[in-house]
Amino acid sequence: MLAKSFILITFLSCVSSVKVLTQKPSEVTKEKGNSVTMDCNIAKDETKYVSWYKQLPNAAPQFVLSYHHSHNSPNSYGDSFSSDHFTSKAQSDIDYQLIINNVDVRDSAVYYCNTWDDTAKEDVFGQGTKLLVTDSGVSPPVVNILPSSSEDVSSREVTLVCLINDVSVGFADVRWLVNGNPVTKGVFTGSAEQQPNEKFKLSSYLTIDTSEWQKDKDITCEVTAAGSKTSKRIKKSDCGQ
Repeated sequence: MLAKSFILITFLSCVSSVKVLTQKPSEVTKEKGNSVTMDCNIAKDETKYVSWYKQLPNAAPQFVLSYHHSHNSPNSYGDSFSSDHFTSKAQSDIDYQLIINNVDVRDSAVYYCNTWDDTAKEDVFGQGTKLLVTDSGVSPPVVNILPSSSEDVSSREVTLVCLINDVSVGFADVRWLVNGNPVTKGVFTGSAEQQPNEKFKLSSYLTIDTSEWQKDKDITCEVTAAGSKTSKRIKKSDCGQ
């Protein structure tokens, strides 16, 4: 019993010793062409480099750059990331910043700061900052709703599928409305996946009682991405059932 207690105490001590990286803000929205600054506090200075990573939905993180507070500029960049677009600064030896100039919708992603913790002997990451870049000039997503099959209609519930394609960014706000009123019950939206054309696709599902479907109510799937909004409506009478 004593041995088990010792192991547990040792484990908890290791967990509590891990460096905590704090990122701010947790989410930021910018119009195309502006600059954005993300902050990362590394809690204590151990003369370490701080790295930044970009992550798109359902994709591996991409190394952006690495920086040390004593340097005038980042010491290294990842593939496809350049100094004219991405840079880093330090307000102090523990307060680091990632700066993205002239942002584009393709910069929309979650950005994580990272450093090595000597005490815990492991890499540690911040909580991430989600960047959403809007552009009124981008094409809206292509939205379609798949009607319920006859098998669904014969059951107690009906599930409608909203197929969303050609989204310019990896993050989209999907809303379902019944007769113009937003609904959240019975809604599930999956993560975006990148298409061959570098745009994204995702699906959202609405499950409602068959009795509501039979009332021929207007059901709308509304999608907003990069500041562009589009929607698709359906009702039972449209399906010829």
